[in-house]
Amino acid sequence: MSLINTQIQAFKNEAFHNGKFVTVSNESIKGKWNVFIFMPAAFTFNCPTEVEDAADNYAEFQKAGAEVFIVTTDTHFAHKVWHETSPAVGKAKFPLIGDPTHALTRAFDVHIDEEGLALRGTFIINPEGVIKTAEVHSNEIARDVKETVRKLKAAQYTAANPGQVCPAKWNEGAKTIAPSIDLVGKI
Repeated sequence: MSLINTQIQAFKNEAFHNGKFVTVSNESIKGKWNVFIFMPAAFTFNCPTEVEDAADNYAEFQKAGAEVFIVTTDTHFAHKVWHETSPAVGKAKFPLIGDPTHALTRAFDVHIDEEGLALRGTFIINPEGVIKTAEVHSNEIARDVKETVRKLKAAQYTAANPGQVCPAKWNEGAKTIAPSIDLVGKI
């Protein structure tokens, strides 16, 4: 079953954020757009490149009114050390959520039971806590966060403009489509 258009499950996890330990929950993220980026674990090879990519694009997320969360199956303590010792991860100004119980990775259906790790999953969640996009793939393939920013803006546009859809490769400011029977077979 797809997680698209479903309410996120209740959760409460500890995170490392800007030099402090903070609690992040399904209740604390409501009221704004959120992007959850799941990674296998801290101190791996590909994960720091993705954290750095998210950090390099963080201003775009903030400009769009969205918060970014990196989630791994490690603890928030491990994330503190990861942030302090990796130049790439040290760029992160967003919360690094620990999920040592694997409840969050299971709730988003990205948990690998045999390894105790997460798949690379990216989820855009609207202000009501509803999942609007989901991308999950194999761990040897890192993501391009610019595509996540594009998808966030498309989700925000369609939320603000019911009855409109964003065509392939849509970017902010581009034309959208108003679906109608008159368009069937003409695009």
